[in-house]
Amino acid sequence: MPKVYYFLRFFLLYILLLGTAQAALGDKDGSEPSNLAVFGQQLRQDGYDLELLISFGTSKGGSAGHLALNIPDHATQQESVYSANFYADRDAKHQDDFYTQDLILKIPKQEYLFKSKSSLSDLASFGLDFGEIYKRSVIGIRVYGVPSDEIHATQAYLAQMNVDFHAKVKKTEYHRDEIKYGYLDLNCAKTIASAFKYGAKYKDVKIEKPSLFKWSTVASALNSNLPTEMAMKLIKAWDQRGYRIDTVLYKKYEFSSYIDPHEEEKIAFKDLPDRFPSVLSRDFLNSQGQYQDIDNLYAMYLLYNLGRYSIQIKPETQLLEIETSKTPMPFTAASKLAKKDAKSDRDRFRRKIPFLPSGLQMGETPNNRHLYHYPSDGPH
Repeated sequence: MPKVYYFLRFFLLYILLLGTAQAALGDKDGSEPSNLAVFGQQLRQDGYDLELLISFGTSKGGSAGHLALNIPDHATQQESVYSANFYADRDAKHQDDFYTQDLILKIPKQEYLFKSKSSLSDLASFGLDFGEIYKRSVIGIRVYGVPSDEIHATQAYLAQMNVDFHAKVKKTEYHRDEIKYGYLDLNCAKTIASAFKYGAKYKDVKIEKPSLFKWSTVASALNSNLPTEMAMKLIKAWDQRGYRIDTVLYKKYEFSSYIDPHEEEKIAFKDLPDRFPSVLSRDFLNSQGQYQDIDNLYAMYLLYNLGRYSIQIKPETQLLEIETSKTPMPFTAASKLAKKDAKSDRDRFRRKIPFLPSGLQMGETPNNRHLYHYPSDGPH
Protein backbone atom coordinates (compact mmCIF):
# COMPACT_ATOMS: atom_id res chain seq x y z
CA MET A 1 0.00 0.00 0.00
CA PRO A 2 1.16 3.59 -0.53
CA LYS A 3 3.23 5.06 2.26
CA VAL A 4 0.75 7.90 2.55
CA TYR A 5 -1.90 5.36 3.64
CA TYR A 6 0.21 4.18 6.58
CA PHE A 7 1.06 7.73 7.45
CA LEU A 8 -2.62 8.70 7.57
CA ARG A 9 -3.46 5.67 9.73
CA PHE A 10 -0.65 6.52 12.12
CA PHE A 11 -1.70 10.17 12.24
CA LEU A 12 -5.35 9.32 12.98
CA LEU A 13 -4.31 6.87 15.69
CA TYR A 14 -2.09 9.55 17.22
CA ILE A 15 -4.98 12.04 17.27
CA LEU A 16 -7.28 9.48 18.91
CA LEU A 17 -4.71 8.66 21.59
CA LEU A 18 -4.05 12.34 22.21
CA GLY A 19 -7.76 13.01 22.60
CA THR A 20 -8.05 10.12 25.05
CA ALA A 21 -5.15 11.46 27.13
CA GLN A 22 -6.64 14.93 27.20
CA ALA A 23 -10.00 13.55 28.38
CA ALA A 24 -8.62 11.96 31.56
CA LEU A 25 -10.62 12.31 34.75
CA GLY A 26 -9.07 15.05 36.85
CA ASP A 27 -7.90 17.17 33.91
CA LYS A 28 -9.38 20.49 32.90
CA ASP A 29 -11.86 19.75 30.06
CA GLY A 30 -11.46 16.07 30.88
CA SER A 31 -14.02 13.38 31.61
CA GLU A 32 -16.44 13.56 34.54
CA PRO A 33 -18.32 11.01 36.67
CA SER A 34 -21.25 9.82 34.59
CA ASN A 35 -23.59 9.58 37.61
CA LEU A 36 -23.36 13.26 38.62
CA ALA A 37 -27.05 14.01 38.11
CA VAL A 38 -28.33 10.85 39.82
CA PHE A 39 -25.94 11.23 42.73
CA GLY A 40 -26.87 14.88 43.23
CA GLN A 41 -30.53 13.95 43.33
CA GLN A 42 -29.77 11.26 45.90
CA LEU A 43 -28.12 13.79 48.22
CA ARG A 44 -30.89 16.37 47.77
CA GLN A 45 -33.38 13.85 49.12
CA ASP A 46 -31.94 14.59 52.57
CA GLY A 47 -33.71 17.97 52.34
CA TYR A 48 -31.02 20.39 53.53
CA ASP A 49 -31.73 24.10 53.08
CA LEU A 50 -28.17 25.46 53.07
CA GLU A 51 -24.70 23.98 52.70
CA LEU A 52 -21.61 25.87 53.79
CA LEU A 53 -18.62 24.58 51.81
CA ILE A 54 -15.14 24.71 53.39
CA SER A 55 -12.33 23.88 50.98
CA PHE A 56 -9.08 22.44 52.29
CA GLY A 57 -5.81 24.33 51.87
CA THR A 58 -3.12 23.34 49.38
CA SER A 59 -0.02 24.97 50.87
CA LYS A 60 2.68 23.20 52.88
CA GLY A 61 2.05 25.11 56.10
CA GLY A 62 -1.24 25.89 57.77
CA SER A 63 -3.71 26.84 55.07
CA ALA A 64 -6.76 29.09 55.31
CA GLY A 65 -8.67 27.30 52.55
CA HIS A 66 -11.83 28.77 51.02
CA LEU A 67 -15.45 29.33 52.05
CA ALA A 68 -18.52 29.25 49.80
CA LEU A 69 -22.27 28.82 50.23
CA ASN A 70 -24.49 26.32 48.42
CA ILE A 71 -28.19 27.22 48.29
CA PRO A 72 -30.56 24.53 46.95
CA ASP A 73 -33.78 25.49 45.20
CA HIS A 74 -36.26 22.83 46.30
CA ALA A 75 -38.73 23.83 43.57
CA THR A 76 -36.34 23.48 40.62
CA GLN A 77 -34.02 20.88 42.21
CA GLN A 78 -31.08 23.11 41.29
CA GLU A 79 -28.23 24.01 43.65
CA SER A 80 -26.12 27.16 43.31
CA VAL A 81 -22.79 27.86 45.00
CA TYR A 82 -22.00 31.47 45.85
CA SER A 83 -18.25 31.99 46.00
CA ALA A 84 -16.10 35.13 46.32
CA ASN A 85 -13.90 35.55 43.25
CA PHE A 86 -10.23 35.58 44.27
CA TYR A 87 -9.31 37.43 41.08
CA ALA A 88 -11.90 40.22 41.37
CA ASP A 89 -9.32 42.51 43.01
CA ARG A 90 -8.93 44.94 40.06
CA ASP A 91 -5.25 44.03 39.82
CA ALA A 92 -4.10 44.57 36.24
CA LYS A 93 -2.09 41.33 36.26
CA HIS A 94 -5.33 39.32 36.63
CA GLN A 95 -7.35 41.00 33.89
CA ASP A 96 -6.20 38.96 30.89
CA ASP A 97 -5.80 35.43 32.26
CA PHE A 98 -8.58 35.11 34.86
CA TYR A 99 -12.32 35.60 35.14
CA THR A 100 -12.78 38.98 36.84
CA GLN A 101 -16.27 40.13 35.82
CA ASP A 102 -18.03 39.44 39.14
CA LEU A 103 -17.07 39.56 42.80
CA ILE A 104 -19.56 36.88 43.81
CA LEU A 105 -19.67 33.92 41.45
CA LYS A 106 -22.83 31.81 41.13
CA ILE A 107 -21.91 28.29 40.09
CA PRO A 108 -23.96 25.06 39.88
CA LYS A 109 -22.95 22.81 42.77
CA GLN A 110 -22.05 19.82 40.62
CA GLU A 111 -19.86 22.07 38.49
CA TYR A 112 -18.22 23.68 41.52
CA LEU A 113 -17.26 20.32 43.00
CA PHE A 114 -16.99 17.76 40.21
CA LYS A 115 -17.06 19.16 36.67
CA SER A 116 -14.06 19.74 34.44
CA LYS A 117 -15.62 22.50 32.32
CA SER A 118 -16.84 25.91 33.48
CA SER A 119 -20.13 27.50 32.49
CA LEU A 120 -18.76 30.90 33.54
CA SER A 121 -15.89 31.37 31.13
CA ASP A 122 -12.80 29.71 29.70
CA LEU A 123 -10.90 31.98 32.10
CA ALA A 124 -12.48 30.46 35.21
CA SER A 125 -9.96 28.78 37.52
CA PHE A 126 -9.96 24.95 37.56
CA GLY A 127 -9.72 23.68 41.15
CA LEU A 128 -11.16 26.93 42.53
CA ASP A 129 -14.21 28.02 40.50
CA PHE A 130 -15.01 24.51 39.26
CA GLY A 131 -13.69 20.97 39.78
CA GLU A 132 -12.66 21.66 43.38
CA ILE A 133 -12.28 18.04 44.44
CA TYR A 134 -9.64 17.35 41.81
CA LYS A 135 -7.41 19.77 43.72
CA ARG A 136 -8.55 19.44 47.36
CA SER A 137 -11.15 18.05 49.73
CA VAL A 138 -14.26 20.02 50.66
CA ILE A 139 -16.43 19.77 53.78
CA GLY A 140 -20.12 20.53 53.36
CA ILE A 141 -21.92 21.80 56.48
CA ARG A 142 -25.59 21.15 55.74
CA VAL A 143 -28.32 23.05 57.59
CA TYR A 144 -31.98 22.03 57.95
CA GLY A 145 -35.05 24.04 58.93
CA VAL A 146 -33.87 27.45 57.71
CA PRO A 147 -36.82 29.78 56.99
CA SER A 148 -37.20 30.76 53.33
CA ASP A 149 -37.10 34.48 54.12
CA GLU A 150 -33.60 34.08 55.61
CA ILE A 151 -32.44 32.19 52.54
CA HIS A 152 -33.85 34.73 50.10
CA ALA A 153 -32.40 37.63 52.10
CA THR A 154 -28.96 35.99 52.05
CA GLN A 155 -29.16 35.42 48.28
CA ALA A 156 -30.29 38.99 47.65
CA TYR A 157 -27.43 40.41 49.70
CA LEU A 158 -24.84 38.40 47.79
CA ALA A 159 -26.36 39.66 44.53
CA GLN A 160 -26.16 43.24 45.84
CA MET A 161 -22.43 42.80 46.43
CA ASN A 162 -22.02 42.27 42.68
CA VAL A 163 -24.01 45.43 42.00
CA ASP A 164 -21.71 47.32 44.37
CA PHE A 165 -18.64 45.76 42.76
CA HIS A 166 -19.70 46.76 39.25
CA ALA A 167 -20.51 50.30 40.41
CA LYS A 168 -17.16 50.55 42.25
CA VAL A 169 -18.96 51.63 45.41
CA LYS A 170 -16.52 53.05 47.97
CA LYS A 171 -18.30 52.38 51.26
CA THR A 172 -21.12 50.13 52.49
CA GLU A 173 -22.33 48.73 55.81
CA TYR A 174 -20.32 45.55 55.18
CA HIS A 175 -17.10 47.15 53.92
CA ARG A 176 -15.67 50.63 54.39
CA ASP A 177 -13.46 50.72 51.28
CA GLU A 178 -13.98 50.09 47.57
CA ILE A 179 -15.89 46.89 46.92
CA LYS A 180 -13.38 44.45 45.46
CA TYR A 181 -11.80 41.21 46.59
CA GLY A 182 -9.07 41.38 49.23
CA TYR A 183 -7.39 38.24 50.56
CA LEU A 184 -7.01 39.69 54.06
CA ASP A 185 -10.04 41.97 53.89
CA LEU A 186 -13.14 41.51 51.72
CA ASN A 187 -12.48 37.81 51.24
CA CYS A 188 -14.52 34.63 50.95
CA ALA A 189 -15.30 34.40 54.68
CA LYS A 190 -16.28 38.05 55.06
CA THR A 191 -18.59 38.10 52.03
CA ILE A 192 -20.52 35.00 53.14
CA ALA A 193 -20.72 36.19 56.75
CA SER A 194 -21.87 39.65 55.68
CA ALA A 195 -24.74 38.17 53.69
CA PHE A 196 -26.01 36.47 56.85
CA LYS A 197 -25.26 39.34 59.23
CA TYR A 198 -26.74 42.17 57.17
CA GLY A 199 -29.01 40.29 54.78
CA ALA A 200 -30.55 37.65 57.05
CA LYS A 201 -30.06 39.85 60.15
CA TYR A 202 -27.71 37.53 62.03
CA LYS A 203 -26.62 40.25 64.45
CA ASP A 204 -24.89 37.66 66.65
CA VAL A 205 -22.30 36.78 64.00
CA LYS A 206 -19.15 38.77 64.64
CA ILE A 207 -17.13 39.92 61.63
CA GLU A 208 -13.59 41.16 62.21
CA LYS A 209 -12.97 44.70 61.04
CA PRO A 210 -9.94 45.41 58.86
CA SER A 211 -6.85 46.85 60.47
CA LEU A 212 -6.34 50.60 60.34
CA PHE A 213 -2.67 49.85 59.63
CA LYS A 214 -3.09 48.62 56.05
CA TRP A 215 0.62 48.86 55.40
CA SER A 216 1.21 46.11 57.95
CA THR A 217 0.63 42.59 56.65
CA VAL A 218 0.81 41.21 60.20
CA ALA A 219 -1.82 43.64 61.48
CA SER A 220 -4.07 42.86 58.50
CA ALA A 221 -3.71 39.12 59.04
CA LEU A 222 -4.60 39.40 62.71
CA ASN A 223 -7.82 41.18 61.79
CA SER A 224 -8.79 39.00 58.83
CA ASN A 225 -11.76 36.65 58.70
CA LEU A 226 -10.79 33.03 58.07
CA PRO A 227 -13.03 30.29 56.62
CA THR A 228 -12.91 27.82 59.53
CA GLU A 229 -13.32 30.50 62.19
CA MET A 230 -16.31 31.93 60.33
CA ALA A 231 -17.79 28.47 59.81
CA MET A 232 -17.67 27.88 63.57
CA LYS A 233 -19.48 31.19 64.18
CA LEU A 234 -22.19 30.35 61.67
CA ILE A 235 -22.64 26.82 63.04
CA LYS A 236 -23.16 28.30 66.50
CA ALA A 237 -25.66 30.82 65.13
CA TRP A 238 -27.61 28.08 63.33
CA ASP A 239 -27.72 25.91 66.45
CA GLN A 240 -28.96 28.84 68.55
CA ARG A 241 -31.80 29.27 66.06
CA GLY A 242 -32.75 25.63 66.44
CA TYR A 243 -31.61 24.46 62.99
CA ARG A 244 -30.28 20.92 62.57
CA ILE A 245 -26.78 20.41 61.19
CA ASP A 246 -24.79 17.57 59.67
CA THR A 247 -21.63 17.41 57.57
CA VAL A 248 -20.38 15.71 54.42
CA LEU A 249 -16.78 15.18 53.35
CA TYR A 250 -16.23 15.44 49.60
CA LYS A 251 -12.86 13.70 49.34
CA LYS A 252 -10.12 14.87 47.01
CA TYR A 253 -9.66 12.78 43.88
CA GLU A 254 -6.02 11.80 44.34
CA PHE A 255 -5.03 11.02 40.77
CA SER A 256 -5.24 14.34 38.93
CA SER A 257 -2.07 15.07 36.99
CA TYR A 258 -3.29 18.54 36.02
CA ILE A 259 -0.81 21.37 36.59
CA ASP A 260 -2.15 24.92 36.83
CA PRO A 261 -0.20 26.89 34.19
CA HIS A 262 -0.59 30.11 36.19
CA GLU A 263 1.27 28.81 39.24
CA GLU A 264 4.97 29.55 39.52
CA GLU A 265 5.70 26.18 41.11
CA LYS A 266 4.59 23.49 38.67
CA ILE A 267 3.01 20.82 40.86
CA ALA A 268 0.31 18.36 39.78
CA PHE A 269 -2.93 18.56 41.74
CA LYS A 270 -2.39 15.02 43.03
CA ASP A 271 0.87 16.10 44.68
CA LEU A 272 -0.48 19.22 46.40
CA PRO A 273 -1.07 19.11 50.16
CA ASP A 274 -4.69 18.60 51.22
CA ARG A 275 -4.83 20.26 54.63
CA PHE A 276 -7.71 21.08 56.91
CA PRO A 277 -8.13 24.88 56.76
CA SER A 278 -6.50 26.37 59.84
CA VAL A 279 -7.72 29.01 62.24
CA LEU A 280 -5.35 31.90 62.94
CA SER A 281 -2.76 30.18 65.10
CA ARG A 282 0.82 28.95 65.28
CA ASP A 283 -0.30 25.98 63.19
CA PHE A 284 0.31 28.21 60.17
CA LEU A 285 4.01 27.65 60.86
CA ASN A 286 3.63 23.91 61.31
CA SER A 287 4.58 22.82 57.78
CA GLN A 288 3.24 19.29 57.23
CA GLY A 289 2.96 18.46 60.93
CA GLN A 290 -0.23 17.69 62.82
CA TYR A 291 -2.29 20.71 63.91
CA GLN A 292 -1.98 21.29 67.65
CA ASP A 293 -3.97 24.46 68.31
CA ILE A 294 -7.03 23.77 70.46
CA ASP A 295 -9.35 25.71 68.14
CA ASN A 296 -8.17 23.69 65.14
CA LEU A 297 -8.60 20.45 67.05
CA TYR A 298 -12.09 21.47 68.17
CA ALA A 299 -13.16 22.37 64.63
CA MET A 300 -11.82 19.12 63.15
CA TYR A 301 -13.41 16.99 65.85
CA LEU A 302 -16.74 18.86 65.77
CA LEU A 303 -17.12 18.44 62.02
CA TYR A 304 -16.36 14.72 62.33
CA ASN A 305 -18.90 14.31 65.15
CA LEU A 306 -21.51 16.00 62.95
CA GLY A 307 -20.51 13.84 59.99
CA ARG A 308 -22.99 11.84 57.92
CA TYR A 309 -21.22 10.88 54.69
CA SER A 310 -17.78 10.60 53.18
CA ILE A 311 -18.09 10.91 49.39
CA GLN A 312 -15.48 10.02 46.80
CA ILE A 313 -14.96 9.34 43.12
CA LYS A 314 -14.04 5.67 43.07
CA PRO A 315 -10.93 5.36 40.87
CA GLU A 316 -11.86 1.92 39.48
CA THR A 317 -15.29 2.99 38.20
CA GLN A 318 -14.81 6.79 38.01
CA LEU A 319 -18.24 7.12 39.62
CA LEU A 320 -19.33 9.09 42.67
CA GLU A 321 -20.16 6.97 45.68
CA ILE A 322 -20.79 7.22 49.41
CA GLU A 323 -17.59 5.70 50.76
CA THR A 324 -18.74 5.61 54.39
CA SER A 325 -21.70 6.88 56.40
CA LYS A 326 -22.60 7.24 60.04
CA THR A 327 -25.24 8.79 62.27
CA PRO A 328 -24.37 12.43 63.01
CA MET A 329 -24.44 13.53 66.63
CA PRO A 330 -26.74 16.38 67.69
CA PHE A 331 -24.81 19.64 67.84
CA THR A 332 -24.79 20.01 71.65
CA ALA A 333 -23.37 16.52 72.19
CA ALA A 334 -20.98 16.85 69.24
CA SER A 335 -19.62 20.16 70.53
CA LYS A 336 -19.24 18.93 74.11
CA LEU A 337 -17.28 15.86 73.00
CA ALA A 338 -15.14 17.89 70.57
CA LYS A 339 -14.19 20.36 73.31
CA LYS A 340 -13.28 17.54 75.68
CA ASP A 341 -11.17 15.70 73.10
CA ALA A 342 -9.50 18.90 71.84
CA LYS A 343 -8.41 19.90 75.32
CA SER A 344 -7.13 16.40 76.08
CA ASP A 345 -5.14 16.15 72.86
CA ARG A 346 -3.78 19.71 73.16
CA ASP A 347 -2.49 18.93 76.64
CA ARG A 348 -0.84 15.72 75.45
CA PHE A 349 0.81 17.52 72.54
CA ARG A 350 2.53 19.71 75.12
CA ARG A 351 4.11 16.64 76.74
CA LYS A 352 5.96 15.88 73.47
CA ILE A 353 5.40 12.13 73.50
CA PRO A 354 3.59 9.93 70.94
CA PHE A 355 -0.07 9.25 71.76
CA LEU A 356 -3.35 8.04 70.32
CA PRO A 357 -5.69 11.01 69.83
CA SER A 358 -8.96 11.18 71.69
CA GLY A 359 -10.79 12.89 68.84
CA LEU A 360 -11.32 11.95 65.22
CA GLN A 361 -11.21 14.37 62.29
CA MET A 362 -12.93 14.33 58.92
CA GLY A 363 -11.50 11.55 56.76
CA GLU A 364 -10.47 9.32 59.66
CA THR A 365 -12.30 6.23 60.87
CA PRO A 366 -12.08 4.54 64.29
CA ASN A 367 -10.16 1.55 62.91
CA ASN A 368 -7.62 3.72 61.09
CA ARG A 369 -6.21 5.87 63.89
CA HIS A 370 -2.54 6.69 63.99
CA LEU A 371 -0.03 7.84 66.55
CA TYR A 372 0.91 11.49 66.51
CA HIS A 373 4.71 11.80 66.35
CA TYR A 374 6.64 15.01 66.73
CA PRO A 375 9.33 16.24 64.36
CA SER A 376 12.84 16.36 65.81
CA ASP A 377 12.62 20.04 66.68
CA GLY A 378 9.43 19.57 68.69
CA PRO A 379 6.00 21.11 68.24
CA HIS A 380 5.52 24.61 66.79
